[in-house]
Amino acid sequence: MRKLKSLIQSPASLFSFEAAGRHLSFARAAEELNVSQAAISYAIKQLETALNVQLFYRGHRSVELTNAGKRFHNDVTMGLGHIHRSAEELSRSDSEGSITLSCSTAFANYWIVPRLGTLRAKNPEIDLRLQTTDKDIDPAIEGIPLGIRRGTGDWPGHDAIQIASEEVYPVASPRYLAENGRPKSPGELAERRLIYLEEPYRDRPNWHNWFQAKGLVWKDYGEGLRLNDYALVIQAALAGGGIALGWWHLVDHLVEHGLLVKLDDEAVHFGGDFWVLWPNHKPLSPQAERVRDWLTSSQNSLDNGLY
Repeated sequence: MRKLKSLIQSPASLFSFEAAGRHLSFARAAEELNVSQAAISYAIKQLETALNVQLFYRGHRSVELTNAGKRFHNDVTMGLGHIHRSAEELSRSDSEGSITLSCSTAFANYWIVPRLGTLRAKNPEIDLRLQTTDKDIDPAIEGIPLGIRRGTGDWPGHDAIQIASEEVYPVASPRYLAENGRPKSPGELAERRLIYLEEPYRDRPNWHNWFQAKGLVWKDYGEGLRLNDYALVIQAALAGGGIALGWWHLVDHLVEHGLLVKLDDEAVHFGGDFWVLWPNHKPLSPQAERVRDWLTSSQNSLDNGLY
């Protein structure tokens, strides 16, 4: 982004360029944006200088995009359109009963979705919007009312309530166990095909941590299936791809329905529980409060028939 800022010194120049390219007229762009034609011309000249490329052919009373200008205009239009849609969605979220919750893909798939029926039954007027991300975001900065995080519950500028304790077991599918047999000990499990979670942004315990907690010396030789999203790890385990670490609040219903099998009765707790958090600089809306209360009270309320 720092390099982008050196190329596009003012976002306003993108608005000027988009409007001028759409109208093929500096005058009509100036009228739309309520600025002078000279301001439009200056903004576009700044862009051309920074990018070191000509964006428009300028005639006596007309302008036309160059080939480079057409390419850049397509990208700018697409980018501004995406920002526009996102801004509109955020600006109307609380006022229209729509609440955004930021969480991981795995939490959305394996915790939220199996419980959505209870939310709809108790709060039919609320439209829950899930914003799945590959890294933890700051709800206060992003303007999002609620988020899910792993940690100790202490995040500056936020309040938090625990929704699940961290309990981790190895799990595998019945198909995998039928084909390979059930490991009788953690030491035997170490010799099996393991599925690894390699999160690029979130800090998560791994197999080394689990074997260490079991008192075993174990070395990762780079074998096994390696995935960067925990939702994919669960899917791979369900498909019989190997043995995975199972965060209990996400896989408990899969074990209950016989889709996965727990391979060790003694859970490992690595010190990071799971919390719903929200910015504390302003009160939550009534809709967001109801979603928060649902999150903190429904961990044992699974809808029937989903698995």
